[in-house]
Amino acid sequence: MKKHVGSTLDSLLEELGQTEAVGLLLQKKLLALKVEQAMARKKMTKLGLAKAMRTSRTVVHRLLDPKDTGVTLATIWRASRALGVKLVEIG
Repeated sequence: MKKHVGSTLDSLLEELGQTEAVGLLLQKKLLALKVEQAMARKKMTKLGLAKAMRTSRTVVHRLLDPKDTGVTLATIWRASRALGVKLVEIG
């Protein structure tokens, strides 16, 4: 009898082949949260951010949607410039 089957979340996700998908969703959720926090600090609306990014509100909605992992690096860069913050840090 296996005593520790799925004993950690990482091992369970690995067994299910979901490690990358869950990691991607987690990172997107954190990114969306950082954008929302920066918007709140600057008292910026979605429309205001869209204008500052020179894009549509639809793009901003996708950026803020924690489940939408298809946001481009260019969009993230434009948002960080518009908000005056670093949104992505490695390390």
